[in-house]
Amino acid sequence: MPNKHHNRKEFLDRRKELRKKLTSAEAFLWKHLKAKQLEGRKFHKQHSIDWFIVDFYCPSEKLIIELDGQVHMNPVAHTHDEKRTEHIENLGLKVIRFENKMVFENLPSVLEEIKNNFTSSSL
Repeated sequence: MPNKHHNRKEFLDRRKELRKKLTSAEAFLWKHLKAKQLEGRKFHKQHSIDWFIVDFYCPSEKLIIELDGQVHMNPVAHTHDEKRTEHIENLGLKVIRFENKMVFENLPSVLEEIKNNFTSSSL
């Protein structure tokens, strides 16, 4: 059943563009999420929810993973991220965030934190 909040057609070109130009942290994490590598969960990269495009989305878990680089490290961006997270969580989804450097410096911990946010039993 299509969800009116997900992958709106007006964002298709932007999603495709972002998928082709993943940040280095996104590309690194994607290697470990794609093809159901993480406990059999399917993830989508650059998925749109309403007017936001999230880095990674796991539909079975209603889980969103966002990676934050330097551009997110200022008060204006932080406020925007908080509002964005609040909107998305009001749709019944969960958002977890990691700094890019965490993905590179402590990938096992990042993957464990993602798994700790799985609510359904193994797929």
